[in-house]
Amino acid sequence: MDAVRAVLIDVDGVLTVSWQPLPGAVGALREIRDAGLAVVLVTNTTSRTRASIAGTLADAGFPVTADDILTAPAVTAAHLAERAPGARCVLLNSGGDSGDDIGEDLAGVTLVDGSDSDVDVVVLGGAGPEFGYAALNRAFHHLQRGARLVAMHRNLYWRTDAGLQLDSGAFLAGLEAAVRIEAEVTGKPSPAFFAAALAHLGAGADEALMVGDDIESDVLAAQRAGISGVLVKTGKYLPETHRDASGTPDHVVDSFADLPALLGLVR
Repeated sequence: MDAVRAVLIDVDGVLTVSWQPLPGAVGALREIRDAGLAVVLVTNTTSRTRASIAGTLADAGFPVTADDILTAPAVTAAHLAERAPGARCVLLNSGGDSGDDIGEDLAGVTLVDGSDSDVDVVVLGGAGPEFGYAALNRAFHHLQRGARLVAMHRNLYWRTDAGLQLDSGAFLAGLEAAVRIEAEVTGKPSPAFFAAALAHLGAGADEALMVGDDIESDVLAAQRAGISGVLVKTGKYLPETHRDASGTPDHVVDSFADLPALLGLVR
């Protein structure tokens, strides 16, 4: 694969599960970087900032910095700055167990608590205990009053060390159906997210490869953007979702540890 000079890599389920490195992932990423390929980690994770993600991965041995990471919150901030400058936004997002304030990656976004009716945009991040009836019902009322709906992603679930966990895509579908609107999605699988990643890398789609465990949001979405797609059989990968997917990945490997061989880096 001599034409590839840039690699987009999902984090959760590809490099790590519950932030613990998957076997061979650290070494594989080092090989890719040593070969001179440009790298960006593209993640729909909404519970950690870019700096926090970079710190956790670096502590585990991955050769990354915050500048190598593009998150759904960071792309959401850029989207709101362009499409809804100055808008009053209410954020429904789970901080998980990281304790991070993703406001750092939402620089320039005006966040309000949503207790009044003066809300312009409802922003959905990742799901967790905060996605209870009261919070979702408040979001529903803001949307009924004309607020826009922006979602950082449509992920239905993700994998942790405790198994698959429900994500915000399931709640997003309910809100869209209840209010009869379609959300503006900023993270994967949005074409704008992949465009932002390519711009970050300074590479064309025909020079890039996307590696992910979500066949629809990671791999097939990247392929629709002209990027070659690689599906890994780790993380949220399930044989049935692979079988029933809307398309066929360009490549399928057992894990990220197999990527250097796919790229022809292993002699």
